[in-house]
Amino acid sequence: MKPSIIESRSDRWFGIVNTIVLLLIGLLCLFPFYYVIVISFTTPAEFRQGGLLLFPKTWTLNSYKYILSTSAFMRATGVSGFLAIVGTACSLVITSALSYGLSRKRLVGRRVFMLLILLTTLFNPGIIPGYLVVKELGMINSVWSLIIPVLTSGWYVLLMKGFFDSIPVSLEEAARIDGCNDMSVWLRIILPLSLPSLAAFGLFYAVSYWNTFFSAVLYINHPDKWPLQILLQNMLIDSSTSMGVDAMSDSGLQNIPAETKKMAAVVISTIPIILVYPFLQKHFAKGAMVGSVKE
Repeated sequence: MKPSIIESRSDRWFGIVNTIVLLLIGLLCLFPFYYVIVISFTTPAEFRQGGLLLFPKTWTLNSYKYILSTSAFMRATGVSGFLAIVGTACSLVITSALSYGLSRKRLVGRRVFMLLILLTTLFNPGIIPGYLVVKELGMINSVWSLIIPVLTSGWYVLLMKGFFDSIPVSLEEAARIDGCNDMSVWLRIILPLSLPSLAAFGLFYAVSYWNTFFSAVLYINHPDKWPLQILLQNMLIDSSTSMGVDAMSDSGLQNIPAETKKMAAVVISTIPIILVYPFLQKHFAKGAMVGSVKE
């Protein structure tokens, strides 16, 4: 048996104080989220009373009914969903394929490609050159303008390359003896072994695409193609922004304060990412460290 470590009295007090301080900091960080949720479920009459509302007397779903009955919000959610699903899938394919190619030493011009990718992590061309490229490609007011320019990241490529470097070359050689080509090795051997890294980077990409904001401000001018974050920004700036309500015959939904509608929209927009994370959690911790430690 291993000898137990005897803590001194000062160590115990330090642990207690440290725990209390961290709990207080955690509560301070969680309070804004709690307040947003509370306001979104508050009735109009109780909200108009003013003051700090910590727990509503009456809970209502009217704000959520209003938001979900608007065509603009559902359309923006569809655009953000398309960006998160299609964009993440395309980014993972490009990133993993490029990383795998760079991890093979037989690749011609490997060092040149590595240098070019490294330069992208150090230097940013700026907003105007990026806008001119998107404009010349005819992608203004296209959802693809929010995917193609950010299809991959040089930093993610270097990290995933480090993970592929840790995969034994003997596996690839054995697959080639069985008749596999480069594409078959990548699809049948490399990708199945890369699920932790794919899950980690997939979550990073999904959150990035779901939260697309600045590039949409630059490239999307038509309200019908706004992603969710642009719509939320317009709601926060102008409470009278038209959301294209389809069916508002219910008088109970016509007198909802703008603040409760905003809070309900914020809650709904954060739910998808919160729901996705638990399914990727078992891979996330391992995948987040890919390429950082060499055995």
